[in-house]
Amino acid sequence: MRSRAALPRFTSLLLLLFLPLALSSSRPQWVLQRVPVVLPQQTKDQPAPDFLSPARLEVSSHCDPECHKRAPRPSYWDLQRLLAYETLHSNGQLTETAIGIYGYNPSSNTIPAYAPGPSGKAERPHARRKREIFGHDGRFSIAGQNFLLQYPFSVSVKLSTGCSGTLVGDRHVLTAAHCVHDGKNYVKGAQKLRVGFLKPKQRDAHVSTPYLPNTFTNHVEGGPAPYSPPTNGKMKFQWIRAKRTHVPKGWIKGNANDIGMDYDYALLELKKPHKRRHMKLGVSPPAQRLPGRRVHFSGFDNDRPGQLVYRFCRAGEETSDLLYQHCDAQPGASGSGVYARMWDGRRRRWERKVIGVFSGHQWVERQGASQEFNVAVRITPLKYAQICYWIKGNFMDCREG
Repeated sequence: MRSRAALPRFTSLLLLLFLPLALSSSRPQWVLQRVPVVLPQQTKDQPAPDFLSPARLEVSSHCDPECHKRAPRPSYWDLQRLLAYETLHSNGQLTETAIGIYGYNPSSNTIPAYAPGPSGKAERPHARRKREIFGHDGRFSIAGQNFLLQYPFSVSVKLSTGCSGTLVGDRHVLTAAHCVHDGKNYVKGAQKLRVGFLKPKQRDAHVSTPYLPNTFTNHVEGGPAPYSPPTNGKMKFQWIRAKRTHVPKGWIKGNANDIGMDYDYALLELKKPHKRRHMKLGVSPPAQRLPGRRVHFSGFDNDRPGQLVYRFCRAGEETSDLLYQHCDAQPGASGSGVYARMWDGRRRRWERKVIGVFSGHQWVERQGASQEFNVAVRITPLKYAQICYWIKGNFMDCREG
């Protein structure tokens, strides 16, 4: 039986997720901006993949925030090469598409200038063993079909390769590139990729509430001690096959090195509509403009089989392409859509938008001190234009992000 002490914590979760913030002149707003146009130019066939690489549930990189900030600014021709993409079809056919970029303003995707270390040379941090839980575990297992089937939790899906994804169209799923491609080849299961939707096992499944830990905080605010999450025996996955998968060449050529992680995103097109509400894309705003400087995402962490796990935390450092944070996560959460909730002045309502894709973990040693991060790929104006075109099939519906 749920204790009375849990009710205030449950109420806090509802207030954070489903009720509008108090209206004020300082409320955070989505700032729409004109985005470039990214158009396919030429498509050619490629040799069929062998699908021999093992699936990767997470990705790591030796390159920390300062390393990414020191990366050379890509030229226009570099961006054309990085945003070119491969498309894997369900029949095993593979194509490569060259793209053209129009109306691109470099200032909208600025990369910080080179910043050498104390020695005057670019310093490469030493990678160490990574971990995924920072201090106390601040994740929440969401239980009960009334919550699992309700927006925003209902947009979270599971990939048959073991990762997570987010519904961003009537038949489109945004996920991490490493969930289908290891940087050199497509992983086992990528050709017959399936997307799983949580469904109740029976119509009269018992309606329960989200399981809450001792306090509704994360580790930064002094969160709860670790706990054993409940099992969720009332739900099952219903699977839909993917029709095609788009992966940017920036990931395929980068292979999660200094620049590869910047392009760790992919889009899946399903063979049939999923008939659920999806989440809109948004250009990632600066971290200081996020409400409470906070980001959210839900995924299927491997240490809680069959459960949807929600978390939120404060956004930390950022580069033009990456957002660093300390959201607790385990393998399996990779590919989850990182989102924020802000006021849409045009539609006069609060709206959640996907602003990034959870990629992986880093634990690096810099100047003798250990630093650890979780990393999300930010949706920049160029990436917004590309992903939106993949979804819509025309650029006229992708000019404002």
